[in-house]
Amino acid sequence: QELFLGYAVAISRMKKQLDEMGISPSPDSPLFIYLPCGVGGAPGGITFAARLQFGDNAHCFFAEPVNAPCMTLGLATGKHSNVSIYDYGIELTTDADGLAVSRPSQFVGTMMESLVSGCYTLKDKIMYKHLLEMYETENLEVEPSAATGCEGPKMLIKTEAGQTYLREHDLTEKMNNATHIVWTTGGLFVPKEQHVEFRSVSQ
Repeated sequence: QELFLGYAVAISRMKKQLDEMGISPSPDSPLFIYLPCGVGGAPGGITFAARLQFGDNAHCFFAEPVNAPCMTLGLATGKHSNVSIYDYGIELTTDADGLAVSRPSQFVGTMMESLVSGCYTLKDKIMYKHLLEMYETENLEVEPSAATGCEGPKMLIKTEAGQTYLREHDLTEKMNNATHIVWTTGGLFVPKEQHVEFRSVSQ
């Protein structure tokens, strides 16, 4: 719960940044946030605060490794911490070590049932691809876990499930005014040589 509340504070800081850029989420200017998710404390706190701050104008999606989809399973089954990825024969094999969790938080999962917009999973090779892209375009060095959110806009716009979400929430015609935030926490304390190795895997 401390992790949950600690990350909730980040939204007040993010709002200041949005205000400085003249961005004000509204029904015609939706905000989409894509959040790496492990046990759920950090993305849960961010989602809770974002919905509190921006209401239905904030749409938050959790991103998980395809081999560690514990929050997705917890929400889909309604069992939360009472379900494990091992129950479905999924092996916990991912380089996204910050997200390598077999069971989600019961506290976060229960709270997110009515707050989170959805979840998606992606393979490690896609994480590495985005990790390299962030370095080449923004000079950002992040770890694989932090790169999971980059797939969010594509999942929303290019998949049938994403298009269904946009239609059901009357957002299809408002995407030109949308703001997309990819949460990239992670990588600050990773040794330089490790970042070089991450990028070599991506190529």
